[in-house]
Amino acid sequence: MDDTDLQIIRELQADGRLSNQDLADRVRLSPSPCLRRVRRLEESGLIRGYTAMVDQVAFGLPITVFVRIRLERHTADAVAVFEEHVGLIEHIQDCYLMAGSSDYLLRVVIESLEAYEHLVRHRVHAIPGIASIESSFAFGSVKQSRTYPAPRQAPPR
Repeated sequence: MDDTDLQIIRELQADGRLSNQDLADRVRLSPSPCLRRVRRLEESGLIRGYTAMVDQVAFGLPITVFVRIRLERHTADAVAVFEEHVGLIEHIQDCYLMAGSSDYLLRVVIESLEAYEHLVRHRVHAIPGIASIESSFAFGSVKQSRTYPAPRQAPPR
């Protein structure tokens, strides 16, 4: 990955709907080499797909909750069961494996406090092996970015 690839990625993160011609103009390439680079980035898995950014509140999910989970045991089976269940709950947008006092950090988006209570009581509590659940509600968002900063060094191929 060279500087041109990084520039292509930056441009597509900012606007994934750019035509190849517009992208080529922005990164100062002709259309054919630009398209070849984009296809190579897609085939390598560096670009995994394209999506629309939807306004969470306008979509009807105004509440963001960060949930810290601690497991009772850390056996391979307990971890696999937890991760499988989390993958099935659509309101859980992100699940991070953590170091420190919590085992997992979840980001949940939901329509109401009542809906969150229902989710915890009926879906999360039903997951075997959870020792503790701690929820923090976001009052607002100061910064949300879906654009990654350029690495100081290009990652190895």
